[in-house]
Amino acid sequence: MYIYDEHDQRLVDERVKQYRGQTERYLAGEITDEQFLPLRLQNGLYVQRLAPMLRIAIPYGTFNSTQMRKLAHISRHYDKGYGHFSTRQNLQLNWPKLEEVPDILEELASVQMHAIQTSGNCIRNTTTDQFAGAAADELEDPRPYCEIIREWSTFHPEFAFLPRKFKIAVCASEADRAATQMHDIGVEVVHNAAGETGFRVLVGGGLGRTPVIATEIVDFLPKQHLITYLESILRVYNQLGRRDNKYKARIKILVRAMGIDAFREKVEQEWAAIKDGPSTLTEAEFDRAKSFFRSPDYATIDDAAAETALAEQAAQNPAFSNWLKRNVDAHQAPGYAMVTLSLKATGYAPGDLTDKQMEAVADMADQFSFGEIRASHQQNLILAHVRKDQLLAVFEQAQAQNFATANINYLTDMICCPGGDFCALANAKSLPVSEAIQRKFDDLDYLYDLGPIDLNISGCMNACGHHHIGHIGILGVDKKGQEFFQISLGGSQDKDASLAKILGPSFSAADVPDVVEKILDTYVGLRTAEESFLDTYRRVGIDPFKEKVYAK
Repeated sequence: MYIYDEHDQRLVDERVKQYRGQTERYLAGEITDEQFLPLRLQNGLYVQRLAPMLRIAIPYGTFNSTQMRKLAHISRHYDKGYGHFSTRQNLQLNWPKLEEVPDILEELASVQMHAIQTSGNCIRNTTTDQFAGAAADELEDPRPYCEIIREWSTFHPEFAFLPRKFKIAVCASEADRAATQMHDIGVEVVHNAAGETGFRVLVGGGLGRTPVIATEIVDFLPKQHLITYLESILRVYNQLGRRDNKYKARIKILVRAMGIDAFREKVEQEWAAIKDGPSTLTEAEFDRAKSFFRSPDYATIDDAAAETALAEQAAQNPAFSNWLKRNVDAHQAPGYAMVTLSLKATGYAPGDLTDKQMEAVADMADQFSFGEIRASHQQNLILAHVRKDQLLAVFEQAQAQNFATANINYLTDMICCPGGDFCALANAKSLPVSEAIQRKFDDLDYLYDLGPIDLNISGCMNACGHHHIGHIGILGVDKKGQEFFQISLGGSQDKDASLAKILGPSFSAADVPDVVEKILDTYVGLRTAEESFLDTYRRVGIDPFKEKVYAK
């Protein structure tokens, strides 16, 4: 991961001092709510339903055990002893005191963390594959490109006040684990016929009130032009994006209004002025960025012997066997594997972690994964470099901390936003619905029989829970002051991305688990051998599900 130099550290420290002064002046009544609003947003602080919410940046979801222990300390001393990992691979604190936020930022700065640009109408945290640098199916490690984007976008004066927030995702693997088609800009690392690295660039994706799948703007961008081309896109958006209506201000609206060909032409005009200019990336710059993401010092391991030993352990321990199949993925290095720690145990809010659990993860990272931790956009944590001969020990420690639920990519590995329990924007409480579904479908054998299913829940149209791209999506809606939930089917976040279609009239919270059961029963009755839920839906359409759910 990137390590601050002296300049970075001074910049972040000075930012803390600046914000401390701004907070003191606000609390003294010397600046108004309106004047304080952009200042707090630029430091990650929202006003929520019950208390401020502080969003802490975790660049591309990669951090270390020292930083995790600091997050545990902050959660314990400045909050209520837990934090929430979001779909932006960030961590949110729901109960900080306004007057103590500068102290929290100072604590974060001591471990090279901050909350800069985690909110406001600027370029947000660039996200990527949680398995980056370790996945067996990746073309290259995407994180150096994310780091280059991060350095370019942080404090970029031209893009500090965009029409709306702006999100970029980078992916370099066969599977899209970063939902690139749902971002303002999606960057896919590709190789051309000559074996050269470049980028397929997508633009104008996004969820929320107007969900849109991004459109390809260039099929192969030579890698040295990454920043100049992104800058050209941002300039067109900054100049032409709507500022009169926040609901129509995202780049997806501009791209749709102009059409991709006209938008591309404007970008090319901007690019002509800066292409091959000072922001053109050099090999030395790529090498510098890559130097922060060198592979750990792996041991030499006989992979075949490690697999044989694992098979014997799995044969003697069915729970471990289940966990190996669902929560462990293939690694590039012989004898190693990637472990996903499930933050979706029944009775726990998806993505939430207590201070003691944070410390336990930090200990596990030190013991088993070179001190490195990843946060996924699906609200789980990853130990990316675990020796296969240590997997059983990892499983046993994960069990002790409630991280070992063997449900990754199955129904109860759901994405869920904090909803009306915390968020001032929410129309409904999503967390009780997620828990009710967890409790109703707690038979893992049944879930395994269903196969992989993405179930995503949002408490409002802002779609922080990504309900539009869930195979089953659940959206909280308000009807004359009453909470209801709208169900949608057929979304996908992978390279075959699709937006879910609304099933029909909404349901009460109490009815949702039974509705999900009817949907699953319909799928089981219609599927062919080995057919997934999504494939069945795409084959038969929405009508059979609608008939079953709304039958009288």
